[in-house]
Amino acid sequence: MVKALLLENIHPTAADFLRSKGFDVEVAQGALDENELIEALDGVDLLGVRSKTNVTSRVLESCPHVSAVGCFSIGTNQVDLNFAAQHGIAVFNAPYSNTRSVMELVISDIIALMRRVPEHTLSIREHTWDKTAKKSHEVRGKTLGIIGYGNIGSQVSIIAEALGMNVVFYDIEEKLALGNATRMNSMEELLRISDAVTLHVDGRKSNTGLFGEKYFSMMKQDAVFMNLSRGFIIDIDALYNHLKSGHLSGAAVDVFPTEPKTIGDEFTTPLAQIPNVILTPHVGGSTLEAQKAIGEFVSHKMFDYLTEGNTSLSVNLPNLNVTGRSERKRSLESEFSNSATHNADTQKDTEITRISHLHTNLPGILAQLNNVLSAKNLNIVSQALATENDLGYVVTDIAGSLTEEDIASVEKIPGTIRVHVMH
Repeated sequence: MVKALLLENIHPTAADFLRSKGFDVEVAQGALDENELIEALDGVDLLGVRSKTNVTSRVLESCPHVSAVGCFSIGTNQVDLNFAAQHGIAVFNAPYSNTRSVMELVISDIIALMRRVPEHTLSIREHTWDKTAKKSHEVRGKTLGIIGYGNIGSQVSIIAEALGMNVVFYDIEEKLALGNATRMNSMEELLRISDAVTLHVDGRKSNTGLFGEKYFSMMKQDAVFMNLSRGFIIDIDALYNHLKSGHLSGAAVDVFPTEPKTIGDEFTTPLAQIPNVILTPHVGGSTLEAQKAIGEFVSHKMFDYLTEGNTSLSVNLPNLNVTGRSERKRSLESEFSNSATHNADTQKDTEITRISHLHTNLPGILAQLNNVLSAKNLNIVSQALATENDLGYVVTDIAGSLTEEDIASVEKIPGTIRVHVMH
């Protein structure tokens, strides 16, 4: 029986789906450290994590039975992607499932900060009636600067413009401007004209400490700042100083450089001392709708990889979307039923065994694979190949079944990384 381990309170729809397919699924509420994870992965085929569990090379090397890792999140920086790829472990994520949830929180943060909702709320809690329009503004007509114009940043752009904001953005990659958004040539240019700045960059290591004193000092007087992307990309102390001095009028922070692993753990930050600040515990994508969608999407991707060999939308292996074996079997049955030579022996050939072969992208490996299969008198029904950088991935459907000796012969092909047989 295939065994799956799902950590960090992943939505129950993921476990329900895998169990419905006959998998043995274990779930846990919190994250695990490296040693705990290695121990927990004994005999596990599929691992599901969110953002707090780090799947390091040491973890993957210690647990060779793992075939796929599902990141039930947008980011994948918690997994050593290169090591996983070189050891035939597919990694999947949910790049679109919670973009709407994050966007909605960003927009609500912008409005709340410009209307000074956190500060007014604090006054009421302290039994003070401070009815004033001082420093409170509409968002209409203000300029929003978006740093990182990907799946989330572009959605923020559309809704902000619908609210009457002027939108400018900066991205290191060439991106199509949506609506009336204007691309800036540099972060400096964006910061000097933006009344609100929101970060939506990915979790690559080069983004560590991306936004610090240099860029905070370039922001407009009384601008508001939001980070709902990655905690390690900003200098929290620099942000605190610019809020404390009155240079910035407010901030919303959903992610932090160091975060607790378990719900209920104690957490402190100097930003809590500032009145007009919104602090949320990494819940940008944590709506019931988003978490359900993520649970469904990633669990299906892991299942399709393990049972069909599909790597579509894998973040670290060549992407290959192959027809299901059931469809191939029906096609063969139709061919045999229309054949004049149809008999009991040919009926056996409608049995399909699928074998996937991940290998170093070297010339001649596909020919070697086919030669090995031919030498074993194995009839190839269909075959699909994808290559990317230094990796090649081929999925082959074979009429009939494979013996252990057949599989061993395929594994001996030079350059082979991992062979997976799907009966």
